[in-house]
Amino acid sequence: MAGNARFKAVITLLLVTGLGPQSGVLAGEEDPFAEARERMVRETIELRDVSDPATLRAMRAVLRHEFVDPAMIRQAYADRPLPIGYGQTISQPYIVAFMTELLQVGPGDVALEIGAGSGYQAAVLAEIVDKVYTIEIVPQLAELSTERMERLGYDNVTVKEGDGYFGWEEHAPFDAIIVTAAATHIPPPLVEQLRPGARMVIPVGPPMQVQTLMLVEKDEEGQVRQRSLMPVRFVPLTGER
Repeated sequence: MAGNARFKAVITLLLVTGLGPQSGVLAGEEDPFAEARERMVRETIELRDVSDPATLRAMRAVLRHEFVDPAMIRQAYADRPLPIGYGQTISQPYIVAFMTELLQVGPGDVALEIGAGSGYQAAVLAEIVDKVYTIEIVPQLAELSTERMERLGYDNVTVKEGDGYFGWEEHAPFDAIIVTAAATHIPPPLVEQLRPGARMVIPVGPPMQVQTLMLVEKDEEGQVRQRSLMPVRFVPLTGER
């Protein structure tokens, strides 16, 4: 959904369920994790200075327990990364919220994600922007993410199996790019696919060590500047490069 239609749908579902448009919890259904999700947002995200209203609404709306391994469902709302198989993880909620806020996106925007994983970050963005394209190099995870998006009603998310290093030129330029795995350097194709005035958030550094979360900004004249934000630890970006 987009524009006024998406806004009206949001208002309707908030009134009926108290949750966002893609939440997957229907009117009359009990959400056993509603309290845990609210506590996650209030105690581990808001108290750590994430204040963007759209980001906070998205974090409240997305059912994180739908994106974790069933064996770890009781830990879904803990502020920690969790394994999702195939050597990959779902990032801790605070990092997801922090990176989302940094993108400064809104309705009508189109975002690219590199590293779909279980699909959680894409779902959070899908609550805010018009369209999300996400690339996952692990075939099994790409398939699972596609199935999950369809089941939960995220019809504004498209998942592709492939090497995220090269981005998705067919749909460029993007209003935002988010990379959820650590690269040894900032991939030039991703910088090229940023729209002037857009932002990219990416962890950069050696595999399996402490990395640096970087903010890449392209101004309206096409000039690019980079800023180091904080130490992080992500699984490595894999692929041809």
